[in-house]
Amino acid sequence: MNDFSRFLRPVPLAFALGLAGLGAAVIAQIEGGDRGVAPIDSSSDFEVSGIKVDVAAKTADAARYGGWREAQRQGWRLLWSNVHGGPAPGLSDSALDSIVAGIVVDNEQVGPNRYIATLGVLFDRVRAGQILGVSGSSIRSAPLLVIPVQWSGGTPQSFETRTEWQKAWARFRTGGSSIDYVRPSGTGADPLLLNYGQTGRPGRRWWRMLLDQYGAADVLIPQVRLERMWPGGPVIGHFSARFGPDNRLLSNFVLRVGSSAGIPQMMDEGVRRMDQIFSQALADGRLRPDSSLVIEQPVEADALVPEDVPGLEATDTTETADSGVATAGTATFSVQYETPDVASVGSTEAAVRGIAGVRSASTGSLALGGISVMRVTYAGDIGALKAALAAKGFRVQEGGGALRISR
Repeated sequence: MNDFSRFLRPVPLAFALGLAGLGAAVIAQIEGGDRGVAPIDSSSDFEVSGIKVDVAAKTADAARYGGWREAQRQGWRLLWSNVHGGPAPGLSDSALDSIVAGIVVDNEQVGPNRYIATLGVLFDRVRAGQILGVSGSSIRSAPLLVIPVQWSGGTPQSFETRTEWQKAWARFRTGGSSIDYVRPSGTGADPLLLNYGQTGRPGRRWWRMLLDQYGAADVLIPQVRLERMWPGGPVIGHFSARFGPDNRLLSNFVLRVGSSAGIPQMMDEGVRRMDQIFSQALADGRLRPDSSLVIEQPVEADALVPEDVPGLEATDTTETADSGVATAGTATFSVQYETPDVASVGSTEAAVRGIAGVRSASTGSLALGGISVMRVTYAGDIGALKAALAAKGFRVQEGGGALRISR
């Protein structure tokens, strides 16, 4: 088997061939089908969900209005308890109206004089954060591409068709998470590029192309395997949180519902627990982007020296540093550095630019809360750059043709 056939093998293509007389029509998998779930808003509002209300009033509208008011009060108490613990300070209904961004209706029953519902409350992060004493900035991961895989009936599916697992990830509000999720909608070429076969391909070159296309630094592969006891009966979900091109297992857990009707609720709970696993892995340092996915091979200085071409005169092609073009005798290197916040990006770039011989220094792969990659054009070899960085006060490590610096 040649390299090209191995390249295509993990991509499952299903063709429908229809014969009419002497003609034949071939329809590729990417055309048609019921697929694609657009993610919901990913704003950074505080969310409190699962609030149950039961309110009676003279009219149905008054009962609903009273139920939403009660949900705001309960939501504020729960939000304060989650952040600080203990009883929350009392806020009037008008004050709550000013910090509530929206009401999410999970389930409701409206009668002539009664309103029973399960609701969620979204609190504006800026306004509520001022009362909570929580700053607006938080450490987040590098952008991570999500490929949700659902096993059902012994068949894995990602974006080939709409699955309950994909829908749950689309419903999940990611604004309050420490993980910067990149969630494809599942339309266009997504079913071909982000299929289950891709999750088992360890080769970095193809992964680099995909991650660059989706604007991500690495990949998360949350999987669920559904086990149905009997038709319409209990359903067991076996969940596993995986990370990176090597499909490393971070953790797993099992959930169970009494019937197939409870699968969406089980999937929502599964996504919530997955987010906790990924957030804990980020805090533990296990969710760092793979350096082989973001490090580019440095350009050797010899490769920048023009060759003699018969019939052409040699001309001076030296450009200034602002032009972005490397001059003869310089080389471009990848330098990794920690970026816990936005200020660390500018300060580190300024420190590197202040080194003698550095023509330019700019961050090409930014990962706030993680490891970013800076492209440094330097008049010298990597050994000289390493010594210059050390003289500037950086701790320098070398590996794989790149440098890692820290203070």
